[in-house]
Amino acid sequence: MKKEISATAAAPSSQGLLQVNVVNIENNFPIRNATVSISYTGEPDQIVEETTTNSSGQTEQLSLPAPPLEYSLKPVEEQPYSEYNLRISAPGFKTAYISGTEILPSATAIQPVRLEPENDPQPEENPIVIPDHTLYGNYPPKIAEPEIQPVGESGEIVLSRVVVPQTVVVHDGVPTDSTAKNYYVPYRDYIKNVASSEIYATWPQATITANVLAIMSFTLNRVYTEHYRNRGYDFTITSSTAFDHKWIYGRNIYESISLVVDEIFDNYLSRPEVKQPILTQYCDGKQVQCLHRGWMTQWGSCDLGEQGYSPIEIIRNFYGDSMYINTAEEISGIPASWPGYNLNLGTSGQKVRQAQEQLDAISTVYTAIPGVNPDGIYGPATARSVKAFQSVFGLPQTGVIDFPTWYKISHIYVAVSGIGELYG
Repeated sequence: MKKEISATAAAPSSQGLLQVNVVNIENNFPIRNATVSISYTGEPDQIVEETTTNSSGQTEQLSLPAPPLEYSLKPVEEQPYSEYNLRISAPGFKTAYISGTEILPSATAIQPVRLEPENDPQPEENPIVIPDHTLYGNYPPKIAEPEIQPVGESGEIVLSRVVVPQTVVVHDGVPTDSTAKNYYVPYRDYIKNVASSEIYATWPQATITANVLAIMSFTLNRVYTEHYRNRGYDFTITSSTAFDHKWIYGRNIYESISLVVDEIFDNYLSRPEVKQPILTQYCDGKQVQCLHRGWMTQWGSCDLGEQGYSPIEIIRNFYGDSMYINTAEEISGIPASWPGYNLNLGTSGQKVRQAQEQLDAISTVYTAIPGVNPDGIYGPATARSVKAFQSVFGLPQTGVIDFPTWYKISHIYVAVSGIGELYG
């Protein structure tokens, strides 16, 4: 059961931000005028905020009480985040309930909500209950594995190239639990969820980056070696901390983590002469001590980030000097790959036209984004549309299509156009 923390028990003295994003589960279209009611988890009948979504299916960023910042920067006994209950309703849709949305001080939490139409015969997954964060709750320690995995008895490479998958299939339990559900999760969404479950968004950016790199490298190792499928299972990875990482269905993510993932999601960690991404294992270093040298400790990575270490310096401090950052050769599930340079005012050509076509399609669903004439010329109208897109989807509002913006446009275009299966 979710333990209930009231406003007074959490002793909030700071503020965090919450934005709720509501879409239709059937087509990923935003739902406007959805009503979002927020209460403390420990006092579910006491509404502290109520608001509605805009044309992009988003609420404004709401300021909510949270515990002191120092609780999340050092291992302490106090819970470093406040917990809230959400009730989300909209005409024509089943009401959704979420218990345990986590608000950290000085951080922006983003709570995704997928509403089911009232006529959907599927049973509701209500309420969604978000369990304790792994740094605060009690979870099984990671079972140690070799950082370089076998790739089949024949000795053949399972894949010839390291590829970022469009989706990962997450088994929500230990591998042998046949009753646990499998979820098909877009790769970037999976990484953001795991990082938001495993580390605190208040940590230094270099620390967040180092931990995201470790999570992505571990995940891509599971993909590359087809670890579970070679053992007869029909999933990519599990949600068990004993075997893999903590992934939590329906949990909130954090803006600071999301931005890092969008910047570097095609990266992973390598060693010389090793083809596969390294299975980078870690422990928190407080509740669970690493049993093996050469594992990263999460609290130790926070300390190094606060001392000014860069992401690769943090990585090498734990995994050794031979570790380096590599880039995947291919990204699945996209209509067109990143051109390798920024698109901005004055740029022209096929890549501009592709981005304009995708933006124009997105604008028919997200009406706050102006439509674009796909003429292949990056003019002021395209820049305005890009800036509006960046505003809606939480990217720096530069009006320039850089690496994260290009792939975010592709991601949203595939989601709302229903063409995802063409790029599997």
